[in-house]
Amino acid sequence: MTDPWLALEADADPGERLGELRHAHEVFTAGGRLETPVRPVVGESWRRSARARVCPDGAALVDLDADDLGPYRESHPLARVMPVIRELMSAYATDGEHLLAVCDAHGRLLWVEGHAVTRRRAGRMNFVEGARWAESVAGTNAPGTAIAVDRPVQVFAAEHFLRPVQQWTCAAAPLHDPHTGRVLGAVDITGGNRLAHPHSLAFVQAVARAAESQLALLAPPSTATVRLSALGRDEALLIVGGRALRLSRRHSEILVALARRPEGIAGEELLVDLYEDESVTPVTLRAELSRLRRLLGPDLLLSRPYRLAAPVDADFDAVARRLASGAVAAALSAYAGPLLPGSQAPSVVRLRRRLDESLRAALIARGDPGLLTDWASSPWGEDDLPAWQALAAAAPAAQRPALLARARTLDSEQR
Repeated sequence: MTDPWLALEADADPGERLGELRHAHEVFTAGGRLETPVRPVVGESWRRSARARVCPDGAALVDLDADDLGPYRESHPLARVMPVIRELMSAYATDGEHLLAVCDAHGRLLWVEGHAVTRRRAGRMNFVEGARWAESVAGTNAPGTAIAVDRPVQVFAAEHFLRPVQQWTCAAAPLHDPHTGRVLGAVDITGGNRLAHPHSLAFVQAVARAAESQLALLAPPSTATVRLSALGRDEALLIVGGRALRLSRRHSEILVALARRPEGIAGEELLVDLYEDESVTPVTLRAELSRLRRLLGPDLLLSRPYRLAAPVDADFDAVARRLASGAVAAALSAYAGPLLPGSQAPSVVRLRRRLDESLRAALIARGDPGLLTDWASSPWGEDDLPAWQALAAAAPAAQRPALLARARTLDSEQR
């Protein structure tokens, strides 16, 4: 296999490969060792699916009903490039009896289009608009796995973790914001075994590149707004004037503090926000601010009081806004992890704790099994006892014993 993201080479025998994969899948889901015929990308995905307690005989869940789906996808950034995606894919999907699908970064299918008969067949496994096909809910599948690994990937037949999906083959590629690099979703082609060919993966990769190029033309980088990404990373990423700057940990903490206080903050107050050690002097802070001003440019960082001269679009503020409006699923989709997780700056610690607790409380109150699974199977949620308890209460009956066992284990470990 020259390309690990391809399911089959052009001259491979799908029938022979299918038998090997079915055997490997049955052995793995019965608790046995993963066998060699499985590609590494698939084996790792099966392990993630098992850790997320995905039932091999289960199905994807419909997460957005008709009332929620329309407004959500109309406001989604990928709505602007759907004309390009349709132009490139619609005839291929219809003529080949395939489906084209586009999902958001959380694996929700926002558009599913193509051959009418194939759509009806796919509907029986909940491959429909509004359904969530993230790995943590639907196991190994092309759109969900492409988002999980942030790479184009092809999934053939019994490589799918869910048995009801193993009659299908799909290929998907992630779609990114061309200016920030953030994953916006994925574009997918789904059909029968005729898609088990290198051309289908190359095709969706080309479509994804075209869509990202169109996004770049439709939404050029803004010079008026500063974008700050500080969730799930110890060193924040700042985008200003088309430049992407990776900040040091201390500069990251300063930018978070200033983003929270657009009206400005006095040096003495900023000192308290940033340093646990009360012996740190104002001179130390001024030196850090001078270095930061040289990095950002003299016109962005102002003093007396310290403040930023341009509006800041911060990822942690976006999560907080979505929570405040009741958009819990959208908040979780935008949450890339704890705020500057390695920081001990007092203001960052307070904000990190408040954001995490608010999001977890909203997820528990919503009681959605898919959302709770996404949280509990994440690195920051894998030891979150209240979340696992809520998931056990909300999950289908067949999954509850395993989830309750996990909650009891966590409870005993944390005593």
